[in-house]
Amino acid sequence: MLVSLQLGSLISPAYACGCGAMVPSKDAQVSVDRETSVVDWDGRTEQIVMRLTVRGNAPEAAWIMPVPHRASVELGDPGLFSELSVLTEPELVTRHYFWPRSHDWPFAGSGGAGDSAAAPSAGAPAVEVVGRERLGPFDVARLAATDPQALEEWLRDNGFDLPDRLATALKPYVDQKWEYVAIRLAPRDSGTPLVGSLDPLRLRFASDRLVYPMRLSKLASTPQQLGLYILAEHRMEPRGSIGGDAPEATYAGRIDPRSAVDDTRALRELTGEKPVFLTAIEQSFPQPERIHDDHQLRAAAADTPYRTKVHENQLLTVGGVPLWVLSLLAAVLVAVTTVPLVLRARRRDARGRGSEQLRTG
Repeated sequence: MLVSLQLGSLISPAYACGCGAMVPSKDAQVSVDRETSVVDWDGRTEQIVMRLTVRGNAPEAAWIMPVPHRASVELGDPGLFSELSVLTEPELVTRHYFWPRSHDWPFAGSGGAGDSAAAPSAGAPAVEVVGRERLGPFDVARLAATDPQALEEWLRDNGFDLPDRLATALKPYVDQKWEYVAIRLAPRDSGTPLVGSLDPLRLRFASDRLVYPMRLSKLASTPQQLGLYILAEHRMEPRGSIGGDAPEATYAGRIDPRSAVDDTRALRELTGEKPVFLTAIEQSFPQPERIHDDHQLRAAAADTPYRTKVHENQLLTVGGVPLWVLSLLAAVLVAVTTVPLVLRARRRDARGRGSEQLRTG
C-alpha cells in the first residue's frame, strides 16, 4: 500500500482532496477517485509527490495546496508508485486445512477461490505571484498570500471560483504565513473532460519538521481514506489522529535503493540514492468534518520493521488430490485388506477349537 492512497468524491463547487482542495469550473463536476502520495524528508527539505486519478465532466479544474515555505514544482515520475507498491507488498502466508469447505469439491461444482520562505513585509501585496510555469498539462502558479479574501479574488480572476467555506478553511494557513501552490488542471485537448490518471506532480520545500497538510480535508462530504508512503531517516508515525481513526502502519522497513532487487530508478532519483526508512501508513476519516489539524509526523520509539501479512487458506493436497480423499481411500483399502484376514483368522480359530473338542471328547 502500501501504497499513499486518498479516496473521496468531489463535486461542485469544491471539496477537499488529500492535502489540497479541488475546485472545478463553473457548473461542472469533478471527482478524485484516488490520490497516491509519497513524502520524502531529510530533516531540512520535504518533498511530496502525488498523482490524482479523476473523473467528471469538468473541462478544467483548480487544485490548491498550502505549503509552509516557498515550493518548487515539477513533474514527478509515475514509476515511483509502482516501485513502492512492489517494495511494500504484503507477505503471503499460506494456511492449510484438511476437511473440504463450502467452495471445495464435493460441496461446489467447481473449484472456488480461497480466502483470500520568509513572510512578506507589511508593504507587500496581499497576494504575490512568486512563480508560474507550464508543466505538461498543468498551469502552475506559486502564491504568497496574507489575506484569504485576496487569495480568493486572485483565484477568481484567474478562472477559479472559490466558495466562502474554502476561503474560511484557508485562513489558518494564511495566519501562519504559509504559501500556496495553485494548479490549473486541464487536458491537452481543449474541451475534453478531466478523466483518468493525471501526470504526477513533485513539490519541494524547506521544512525542519515533517508535516502533511490535511486541514482542508474537513470540507469533504464523504468519508476519506488516507494513505502515505513516508521516506525518512527513521520509522515515522503521526503525533495524533487529528479527528480520524487511529493511524495504522502497514509497512515499516529500511531500504537501500542501490541494492534493491527490483528496479528502483525513480526512488533513487527522489532520495538521492541514500538508504532510507520506508513507512507506509493508512488512516480512515469516517467523519471528515472532525479533521482539525495537519498531520505532524515524528520518529517512532524504535525502527521496528513490520510487513502486513495476508493469509491464504488452501486445502491440503498431494499431487493435486485432496489429502482427505486419499485418507478415506487408504481407510477403505485398509478395511478391504484387513476384514478378510480377520474373518479367515476367526474361521481358523473356530476350526481349531472344534478339533480340540473332538480330541478331548
